[in-house]
Amino acid sequence: MRFEFATAGRIIFGPGTIAELGPLARSIGRRAFVVTGKDKIRHATAINDLEGAGLGCTLFGIPGEPTVEQAREGAALFRASGCELLIAIGGGSAIDAGKAIAALAANPGDVTEYLEVIGQGRALTAAPYPMIAVPTTAGTGAEVTRNAVLDSKVHGVKVSLRSPLMLPRVAIVDPQLTLGLPPAITASTGLDALTQLIEPYVTKRANPVTDAFCLDGLRAARSSLERVCDNGNDAAARARMSYASLLGGLALANAGLGVVHGFAAPIGGMFHAPHGAVCAALLPWGMAANIRALRERDPEGGVVERYTVIARLLTGNPDATAEAGAEWVASLVGRLRIPRLSSYGMDAARIPEIVPKASRASSMKANPVELRAEELTWVLEQAI
Repeated sequence: MRFEFATAGRIIFGPGTIAELGPLARSIGRRAFVVTGKDKIRHATAINDLEGAGLGCTLFGIPGEPTVEQAREGAALFRASGCELLIAIGGGSAIDAGKAIAALAANPGDVTEYLEVIGQGRALTAAPYPMIAVPTTAGTGAEVTRNAVLDSKVHGVKVSLRSPLMLPRVAIVDPQLTLGLPPAITASTGLDALTQLIEPYVTKRANPVTDAFCLDGLRAARSSLERVCDNGNDAAARARMSYASLLGGLALANAGLGVVHGFAAPIGGMFHAPHGAVCAALLPWGMAANIRALRERDPEGGVVERYTVIARLLTGNPDATAEAGAEWVASLVGRLRIPRLSSYGMDAARIPEIVPKASRASSMKANPVELRAEELTWVLEQAI
């Protein structure tokens, strides 16, 4: 057996750890490029702390999921402002934008030269500027991943800028920053975290280290996801979801993902749909399709048994079948009121366009079984 594992240079986890941001940043440089979500005021305290630590700050807001154009704009502004490091504070969108900007500001050429699928996929030649990632949602695990997902409006697809060099220098995961998030965002990001614990466990590239992260993360999410959706100020449940999200990021960065994220890339690019909500709507059906295909074409390969482990952990039933796990997730998605894909304007007429795009997505390459066009079509039909 051979495997590798890589992650952020340093991970700091725990309530109140945001207080360490200023001194840490000041130890790296004197001027910081600070990427936030659309609500900059929400992060005013952290920005004031940075300035109090002696840092000059250039602010750059990302109003939604990051685009190729915003990454290009941010890299140009970073260079012009004379910054020495980048700090991303926010959800996965802000952190992905930060990773892309830190990489592009340090490398020549245009962003399209480095993008997968729609670009040339060139490797970065220079290390990105030092980056500190501070997540304020519990879902993407982007603080410990080596890629940035960017929306290409021209191509109608989300694609990745990817390099081992893009791992943040420091990840500060403070669960207190997630307190009070609205229930809808809590649910969709939490189910994204659940997806990113399930898919790496069954992927073709799973290994013993990522397996351990996935199983512990699933236990944490199972005990806390519904609690935190019911009560956004439940600090203990918030901490467990932040922990689960972190473990999911560690796992996916080293073991890959699968069919759900394979679909999320084109759907997110074609429709105005949040990534977490798309994953949540697809998750039970992607699980069910994989289990059925594995039983038919690879019943002795060991992955059905992995889905059975997931089912028994999620349901609490030691006799649960693999299929029961998919059914439990479908019930959870219903209880958390996750919108169907039709609510974002998707209908059956678009399925023939989406299926080929999903088949070419980088995430689909690690799916435990190659799903046929009719199986991928069925997944979308159930989620619409």
